Amino acid sequence: MHDFTLAVYRHLLDSMKTAGYRFQTFSQYLGAPAQKVILLRHDVDDRKLHSLEFARIQHEKGIVGSYYFRMVPESFDEGVIREIYDLGHEVGYHYEDMDFAKGDPHQAIKLFERHLDRLRKIVPVATICMHGSPRSRFDNKDVWKQYDYRNYGIIGEPYFDLNYKSVFYLTDTGRRWDGHAVSVRDKVEDHFGLRFHTTRQIIHCLEQGKFPEKAMINFHPQRWTDDRRLWLVDKHRQNLKNAVKYVLIKVRKPAKKQESILHAQK
Repeated sequence: MHDFTLAVYRHLLDSMKTAGYRFQTFSQYLGAPAQKVILLRHDVDDRKLHSLEFARIQHEKGIVGSYYFRMVPESFDEGVIREIYDLGHEVGYHYEDMDFAKGDPHQAIKLFERHLDRLRKIVPVATICMHGSPRSRFDNKDVWKQYDYRNYGIIGEPYFDLNYKSVFYLTDTGRRWDGHAVSVRDKVEDHFGLRFHTTRQIIHCLEQGKFPEKAMINFHPQRWTDDRRLWLVDKHRQNLKNAVKYVLIKVRKPAKKQESILHAQK
C-alpha cells in the first residue's frame, strides 16, 4: 500500500492507541501534560475538507487533535472550523502575518489582531502556530521579537512553548518524515536521534515499544488521500516543491551568514 493514504493514517492512529498513548490537544498538554502522550497537530494549509476528514476519523476513535487554520480561502471556512471544533478538537490560528505585511512587524501585529478576532468569532482560540511560508523571505515568528502573543490571551505557540528535549517532534513536511533538508522553517533541534522516512517505519517503532514517551506529530492533511489520481498529482507536485525549497535554503544560508557578520561588526 502507498504511504500518505487514509488507510495508512488509520493504521498509524490504531498503533498509537495500542501502544498505550493518550492524546491531548496542545492546550490540554500545556495545562496538565500526560505522562505518555501524543499531540496531533494539523496545519490546515490547503484542501480544508481533508482536515475535516481527519477530524472525523479521530472522533470515531475517541482521539483529539489541534487544527491550525490560515486566513486564505484554501484553509479558512467557517463551517469546517465549527464542525472540527464541535467534534471535540482544538482550533488555533496558523498565522503568517509577517509575510502578509512584507516584514513590517507593526503592520503584522495589526493583521494578527484582526485575523485572530475573526477566528474567535467562530470558536474559542487559545493557541497559535506559525505558517512556514517557504517561498517568503520573512519568518512569521519574528513578529514576536517586538510583541507578546500572551497579551492576546494566547497560552502557547509550539515553536516557543514546547520543550523539545522531552517532546519528540515529527512532521510530514515535504511529504516525508525526514524532510529536514527541504524544510525551510518547520524544524526544531533534535534531541532523540530517531529518523523515519515512511509512516510504516513509525508504526513499526510504536509496535516495538521504542517510540518516545511524549511527541508532537505535525500533519498536513491535504497530502493524505485514498484518491489515486489526487495522490499521484500531490506526489509529483511535492517533489517539484521540494526541489525549489532545497534551492531556496541553499541560497538563503549564505545571505543569513553575511547578515550575522555585518551585525557583529556594527
